[in-house]
Amino acid sequence: MAIRRKSVSKSPAVYDITAAPASLTRDQAGRQRRYFYSMMIRTGCFILTVLLPSPYRWFALIGAVTLPYFAVVIANAGRESFAPGAGLVSDKAKSIE
Repeated sequence: MAIRRKSVSKSPAVYDITAAPASLTRDQAGRQRRYFYSMMIRTGCFILTVLLPSPYRWFALIGAVTLPYFAVVIANAGRESFAPGAGLVSDKAKSIE
């Protein structure tokens, strides 16, 4: 009885695109949307500062003052422009002695 072996053929390389980042247009639109929502919440805090009684008005005012910082940080959290290890230099140029 002869044993048959399966022939191993090289199939074309298959690339996984699920790790691909979102397009720049979609990324910017998402950032703008997050920033817009944050600024609407800030506007609401300013309105509540005027409308609420004294103890609660201070919490709304603190929210209105600190929210721009967090809005910018959250809106800028997105596309990273560096690759891990990209700052490492493996081969240094040789100098003339």
